[in-house]
Amino acid sequence: MMKQAHFKSLSLRPEVQNIIEQLHFKQPTNIQEKAIPEILQGRSVVGQSKTGSGKTHAYLLPMFHRLKEENNHVQFVITAPTRELCQQIYSNVREIITLAEKENQWFAELLIGGSEKQLTEKKRQTPHIIIGTPHRILDLVNDGFLSIYTAEMFVIDEADLMLDLGFIEEIDQLLVRSKENIQVLAFSATIPERLQHFFKKYLRQPKYIIDDEHIFPEHLEHRLIALKYREPLEIIVELSKVFQPYLALVFTNGKEEADELSFALQREGLNVGYIHGGLTPRERRRLLREINNLRYQYIVATDLASRGIDIEGVSHVINAQMPKEEHFYIHRVGRTARAGLPGTAISFYDEDDLPLIHSFERKNVHFKYVDVKDGEWIEARRIDDRNQRRRGSRRHKRK
Repeated sequence: MMKQAHFKSLSLRPEVQNIIEQLHFKQPTNIQEKAIPEILQGRSVVGQSKTGSGKTHAYLLPMFHRLKEENNHVQFVITAPTRELCQQIYSNVREIITLAEKENQWFAELLIGGSEKQLTEKKRQTPHIIIGTPHRILDLVNDGFLSIYTAEMFVIDEADLMLDLGFIEEIDQLLVRSKENIQVLAFSATIPERLQHFFKKYLRQPKYIIDDEHIFPEHLEHRLIALKYREPLEIIVELSKVFQPYLALVFTNGKEEADELSFALQREGLNVGYIHGGLTPRERRRLLREINNLRYQYIVATDLASRGIDIEGVSHVINAQMPKEEHFYIHRVGRTARAGLPGTAISFYDEDDLPLIHSFERKNVHFKYVDVKDGEWIEARRIDDRNQRRRGSRRHKRK
């Protein structure tokens, strides 16, 4: 087994090493160990690693290593697709600045709404680091309140969600307004093929770092339940008799399905909240407060609305509808079994979902085929078991 590196071997300056010690980071994660040296050398990087693997600090630590506090201009741009994710990254940046006791030397600005008034104040310190959504940053650049031409590094966090939400065009416009040789770092849990055209346009000979040794959390169990003409509501009610989740995220493939399922579960007496694109920013903030206060046991969510929101303590992920693409499944189930804790992903499937399931099984993902009956788990056959035996029998007869 290959010995894992220590942060001291990554040649970060003493101030940053001191920050790492105060953060109680023992050893770099795989993505940090591979990405930090490349970033320090100035190379553009495309980093793919599972949710919760330390991607944010993989770019923040070398960023602070390179920060020049005497230069009063924007040095680093960090973009993220949602307000909540921007706030999380900004919180990490503020924590580093506080630990370094550099509140009056290192400056960062969060740009997610209403920030243009701050940037027009004459006495306002120009931030070294800006963190914001592509739309907000582009608005401020176009209105003349902000210049990013001085930036040395441009980060695209959750690159696949940027693509799914249609923000790549705004990223494109921001990079046009940056210096030609700017270092671009793109990080995500999955890198869809559709992003390759964008990477070829803006990243010169990037280093691809694919940490796919474990595409799922180590202590995650995958369970599959065949629908068999049942509604997801019926199965979730049965599941509620089998276990009591600390917090379960229940995924659907659309807003209408999320609304319908959440209201139906509430009628069944379950403690349910929901997240979808119809919520206003204020409603999303209220919901997150209620989740943190343990008001809900189940949260019904859609893929895009839930991404970029950090929900702690998820013990179970339930796919009421299987997603159509692999990267959505990876993101969904990656919400549980984090920080070394166990977690369970339960997915309801029918024959249309078999190609996705087979694709993961070819990657050595082990699914348990189960069902629930009379308040107990029972073993079940996969719904294509009979067809497979028939094909095997025909092959045997031919021989």
